[in-house]
Amino acid sequence: MRRLLLSVALLAACTRPSTTPAPAGSYDLVITNARVYDGAGTPWHYGDLAVRGDRSARLTPAGMLRGARAARTIDATGLALAPGFIDIQGQSYESFLTGDGRVVSKVTQGITTEILGEGTTPAPLSDASLASMGFDSTTLRIAQSFRGTHGFATWLDAMAAHGISPNVGSFLGASTVRQYVKGSAPGAPTAAELDTMRAVTRRAMEDGAFGVGSALIYPPGAYASTEELVEIAKAMSPYGGVYITHMRSEGDRVVEATEEALRIGREGRVPVEIYHLKVAGQRNWAKAPTIVAMIDSARRAGQDVGATMYPYTAGATSLASCIPTWVAANGKLLDNLRDPATRARAKAEMLAGSKTSESLCELGTAHGVMVVGFRDSTLKQYEGMRLDDIATKMGNGRDWVDAVFDLTLAEQGRLGGIFFLASDANLRMQLKQPWIVIGTDADGWNPDSTHGEMVHPRTYGTYPQLLGQLARDEGVMSLEEAIRKSTSAVATRLSIPDRGLLREGMYADLVLFDPATIADRATYVTPHVVAAGIREVFVNGVEVVRDGKHTGAKPGRVVQGPGASRQELRNRR
Repeated sequence: MRRLLLSVALLAACTRPSTTPAPAGSYDLVITNARVYDGAGTPWHYGDLAVRGDRSARLTPAGMLRGARAARTIDATGLALAPGFIDIQGQSYESFLTGDGRVVSKVTQGITTEILGEGTTPAPLSDASLASMGFDSTTLRIAQSFRGTHGFATWLDAMAAHGISPNVGSFLGASTVRQYVKGSAPGAPTAAELDTMRAVTRRAMEDGAFGVGSALIYPPGAYASTEELVEIAKAMSPYGGVYITHMRSEGDRVVEATEEALRIGREGRVPVEIYHLKVAGQRNWAKAPTIVAMIDSARRAGQDVGATMYPYTAGATSLASCIPTWVAANGKLLDNLRDPATRARAKAEMLAGSKTSESLCELGTAHGVMVVGFRDSTLKQYEGMRLDDIATKMGNGRDWVDAVFDLTLAEQGRLGGIFFLASDANLRMQLKQPWIVIGTDADGWNPDSTHGEMVHPRTYGTYPQLLGQLARDEGVMSLEEAIRKSTSAVATRLSIPDRGLLREGMYADLVLFDPATIADRATYVTPHVVAAGIREVFVNGVEVVRDGKHTGAKPGRVVQGPGASRQELRNRR
């Protein structure tokens, strides 16, 4: 008994915070008197945090670092301190590679790490995929270097070298794997092409991919069979990869699409994550409990499956996603829309709805689609208007399908749409599920450089919307749980060992916010408004937001999946 008591005493001494005063001048930053949300979902507590270099050096009860000398001290009385948010579904490809890299809309809502890779990534590339990707001239010049054995790693390094404010990592796009061997052509890969696809997947995993991300409503990803995706999953399985998917349907065939995702995970022997879980179209809303039950059942049976969400009932994607995928085969979307016979066939399918081809425009109704992203000055008058209103204003007897075709042609397939598809009740029910994590599904913007283009409010307010309205005001979940879903739950899913928690020795990715005022101030009508309540944001110990404004700092680094470290260990042997 005495030995046991001695062991307990020694353990307690090891785990208690040290009361030794911090050595003078030893810290770069000290934050005192904060309400600490550690990211693990445990109840908040008052504490002090010290940062040295790019790491959190000490985390103590409040008051214990009072008087510690540091280059900067922040009295956080009344404020909450949390790990930086990890956006599992970012889209800031352009800003990270050719833009200014600040992604103001992202870091001002507390995002310190952004994960790319839904469906398509700019790397790795072959001659076939380079010709089919549709890069602009600037990106095309840079993308030339993404060809070859380690094009994926070259792309990651190019983003970091370009200068970015948050950290960045990525899944490998399943469409990119397919394009590597088949370009934009439909059809099953040959045995030789499938071998190449497996090799491309393995190399990307060794270069740091977190897994493979598919987007099965967009061409050419839509041309992939379940069997093809299973083979790609098998190739990434030994590297700890995750299969993350924008499923084939979120509407009339959402149950079948969920079954397919689960099958790919089982047969490919990989965890499954479902992007932006929703049930689209009012006629389908009653299916949401069934989808949740399917995931719960799979988990009870031992399958590792979860999902991501953004806290809005509207989604956003390309307006061309309303058009049947076969119209875009072989990269001929615009050519086919100019052909009267092809237009007539596509129109018939779109109007038939669930009977033949699922169209987001039909699921949400034409009035439920807000069209955004006009570049043609003669069409700017339609920015932010509803699709049916645009058709009426365009005249000449156009209905909404004709408007989609004509606008897609005029804008070369670049238009976007905000689609009002989901229900408030389902959104809140789904957010409560313990296996949900949070992502924006948005790219980064600078509110001073919008060129009049409208975007989804999630671009600026995903995390403040979750923490403010949904957690604080409505009590959909606790603030601790909302933060866990935005931090450590994502880091755990992606096997990122040193981010997502407030712990000594972890990277100093930090968000300091006012829990009483944090709020999403962006709307569908006026989207380019930064969030309220976010005071300070640090990435790798460097301040990127001060008093709610971007500092201009770009300390972001590449984060990698578990397969990269495994490959490095093999190389050292």
